[in-house]
Amino acid sequence: MEITKFEEMNLNHEILRAVEEMGFEEMSPIQVKAIPPMLNGKDIIGQAQTGTGKTAAFGIPLLHKVDPKNRSLQAMVLCPTRELAIQVADEVRKLAKYMHGIKILPIYGGQEISKQIRSLKGGIQVIVGTPGRLMDHMRRRTIRLDNVKMVVLDEADEMLNMGFREDIETILKDMPSGRQTALFSATMPEPIMEIARTYQDNAQIIKVVRKELTVPKIEQYYYEVSPKMKEEALSRLIDIYNPKLSLIFCNTKKMVDELTSNLQGRGYFAEGLHGDMKQQQRDRVMASFRSGRTEILVATDVAARGLDVDDVEAVFNYDVPQDDEYYVHRIGRTGRAGRAGMAFTLVVGREVYKLRDIQRYCKTKIKLQPIPSVYDVTEVKASKLLDKVYNIMEDEDLTKMIDLIESRINEEEKYTSLDMAAAFLKYLVGDDKYGSEQKEAYTDFGDTGAENGMVRLFINLGKNQKIRPGDILGAIAGETGMPGKLIGTIDMYDKYTFVEVPREHASDVIQTMKSAKIKGKSLNIEPANRK
Repeated sequence: MEITKFEEMNLNHEILRAVEEMGFEEMSPIQVKAIPPMLNGKDIIGQAQTGTGKTAAFGIPLLHKVDPKNRSLQAMVLCPTRELAIQVADEVRKLAKYMHGIKILPIYGGQEISKQIRSLKGGIQVIVGTPGRLMDHMRRRTIRLDNVKMVVLDEADEMLNMGFREDIETILKDMPSGRQTALFSATMPEPIMEIARTYQDNAQIIKVVRKELTVPKIEQYYYEVSPKMKEEALSRLIDIYNPKLSLIFCNTKKMVDELTSNLQGRGYFAEGLHGDMKQQQRDRVMASFRSGRTEILVATDVAARGLDVDDVEAVFNYDVPQDDEYYVHRIGRTGRAGRAGMAFTLVVGREVYKLRDIQRYCKTKIKLQPIPSVYDVTEVKASKLLDKVYNIMEDEDLTKMIDLIESRINEEEKYTSLDMAAAFLKYLVGDDKYGSEQKEAYTDFGDTGAENGMVRLFINLGKNQKIRPGDILGAIAGETGMPGKLIGTIDMYDKYTFVEVPREHASDVIQTMKSAKIKGKSLNIEPANRK
């Protein structure tokens, strides 16, 4: 019987602890086929595309080979691009989280080589790098290959397409004999097989060819957010679109529990679903969701298998899925039976590269959207309430209500019926965290000395605090989720800074940044003095 659970394998307990924390509930097909032979020391050729979980497939056996007490270089991963090298290094670092003493370094062109040399002198056991920069270090003798036990070629076909064949062969020739070599490639052209025959020892071939991925006709959007803004962004999207039933996907059981609790605290009818729950609990949650008593179901991919509910109007990817196929399975839960469906994905930092892989392999278009502001949410809530009010005016007899209002208006002569209607609307919409202040701020910035359509903001930090324009831009874009390209002129002085932002985003920036820090320093942000 094939092993599909990580805990059923004879893994180092520190790695197993990290895997559990990362939320992998079961192994992907490439992991099932690649990890056992690699743990047994075999060379392998793995045919697998991006998004199949192959980083963990070679990362776990690689870390098993590394001795944390030995500070010399013991494993190398070759990647075609800087972005992939950073991504793979991050993933391996997460897997090594509880293996104290293991240092992993991404090495690529475009970064100062002197910094890399300093890091290498400190003792690095695992390097993840691009062939050109690795060759540079080999020429400088800033890396020694004597103790390398494993070499991995990731996306080997891409490296060949980019003209790295000669570099790859030079690197492999210099490796000690007896090392283990793993080669992963989406396709298997003859040059790849030639490298395998020359530099591998009786390699085992593993194929995981995925079925064609097709995405149903669903509106798909993504939002670039900071980790601290994820929950707020999700809440605003739920409030703006107000789906009858919605599914929220998280990558880990821990995140399902945490997010469910926080959404309940915000007043949403949400329940969680994951593999650690007893069957009785799962049945109760699913019955509640199907009946509509629970409007939001927060789930992991494995727990949502077999979920068949026709009325799901929206799917939210709170976490970008680990596997491209999971994305298709997730969003396919909406838009059933000819109905319209929507899918929203929250993207943090470099996850945008993962999303691009998903778009490429799923042959789909996911559009970037700005995060709705609190003012947008209030406006939508009010608009939906007014639509309901209009229907009541059309269909109901309002005579008694009109009499009551007329009576009260006659008693309080300073108010009009319009004042009373506005007060009712404010009462029903609810008082957002800063709703009324937001509206006033949005409409009444006056002339702050900014160019047309922008608002100039004052920040009480400047050059004396070792703050740079990039820090200001990064903080505003990161905290608010607003694309950095929308931020205008940044004028820095010794003790303060002026920054221009679009008028429609200004209130959001002011409110969000009040609780933010730049380089650990609290800040005060407000509209610049009017001229």
